[in-house]
Amino acid sequence: MNSRARITLIVVVLAALGVGGWVFWQSRKAELPDGFARSNGRIEAERVDVALKFPGRIVEVLVDEGQMVAAGEVIARIDATELEAQVRAALAKTRQAKQELAQANALVAQRQGELALAKTELDRAKTLVARGYSTGELLDRRRSQEITATAALNTAQAQIAAAEAAIEVSEANVAALKANLADYTLTAPRSGRVQYRMAEPGEVLAAGGKVVSLLDLTDVYMDVYLPTDAAGRLRLGAEARLIFDAAPQYVIPASVTFVASEAQFTPKYVETASEREKLMFRVKLQIPVDILRRYQDVVKSGVPGQAIVRVTPAAQWPEALAVNLP
Repeated sequence: MNSRARITLIVVVLAALGVGGWVFWQSRKAELPDGFARSNGRIEAERVDVALKFPGRIVEVLVDEGQMVAAGEVIARIDATELEAQVRAALAKTRQAKQELAQANALVAQRQGELALAKTELDRAKTLVARGYSTGELLDRRRSQEITATAALNTAQAQIAAAEAAIEVSEANVAALKANLADYTLTAPRSGRVQYRMAEPGEVLAAGGKVVSLLDLTDVYMDVYLPTDAAGRLRLGAEARLIFDAAPQYVIPASVTFVASEAQFTPKYVETASEREKLMFRVKLQIPVDILRRYQDVVKSGVPGQAIVRVTPAAQWPEALAVNLP
């Protein structure tokens, strides 16, 4: 068989497969029995943006687009030279405050000794005056010394309280700076796939500047729009089936996790059998987490498809809509 014949055979086979897939797809779109509603939508995954808490210059970005990351994995690092210097200064200030506390304790001990001596001398002066061996002037002087020593002790004790407060403030400042320093290392808040890498090393970003956008592939859903008669009978937790345009041979289970409380116009990108001007209710269909974890390597957002929702709990699923996973 020459090359032209082989190419012709391949084209015929592909055409046959395309026609077969189209026929299969059309069979899926057959009229549904009572108790079911059909709508179209697109698969979406919960998006999480990893951004800067503080302005800074990016030192390195450790992930690429399409890469899977685990929760807590380091994604990027921000230049923290200035903040590290502030931490060292705060630690030095803490050590200084502790030294001042030690000095205040030593001063209190000294003032206590001076007060004890002043009280002893006052008692001796009282005895001497009472026996007539001394004058009242000496007694007054000893009383003044005792008052002065008491005031000095109170001042030293106040210095201890001030030093202890200074230590608490300094240690709190160190803790705050270290907490901020931890934010200079960006980590994945949850497991997922890197969708976009929005910054590169060397770039300076403001606070809130986005570095990486993640897709949580364990939180995948499809938003569909149903008319009033279907949405009114729908219950949270109701079963649904999803069929994607890219793989119409598979039927994916899902469940209703949200029904809008107010009607709205159907978005333009959603194709429905009803007129677009008709008010519809948004319904969120969530794919089970265990299935998403099994197939997270092939899960993609933005894939269009159709959803069949069971609006009557007692309705039996048609055989063609039985769950069929790869």
